[in-house]
Amino acid sequence: MLKQILPVLLPPLAALFVAGCQTQAQILQSEQGVATQVAMNRGRFELGCPQASGTILSSNLLQPVLWGGQERAEYTVGVEGCGQRKTYIVVCQLGSISCFAAAGQPY
Repeated sequence: MLKQILPVLLPPLAALFVAGCQTQAQILQSEQGVATQVAMNRGRFELGCPQASGTILSSNLLQPVLWGGQERAEYTVGVEGCGQRKTYIVVCQLGSISCFAAAGQPY
C-alpha cells in the first residue's frame, strides 16, 4: 500500500517543502525568467520579429485545483517588437521548467 501512496504524495510534499521556505513574491520571481522566455519565443514567432522583447505585466500564484495537485505561477507577459505588441498568459508548474504561453492578444 505504501508503494501505491508514495508516488502520489511525494511530488506535492516536495513542492510544499521547497515552497514552504519562500514567500509568494520570491516564488513568483524565481519562475519569471522562464515565463518571460516562453512568451518571447511565442511572440517572436507570431510577430515574425526575432528581436522582440518581453516584460512581466502581472503575476499570480495559483492554488492547486485538486487536493495533491500542482501549484502554478501565472504571468501576464507583454511582448513587443517590429512595431507590434501582444500579451500572453503564461502558466508555469512550480519547481519545473514546464511553462505554457496562451491567449496572445494585441493591445
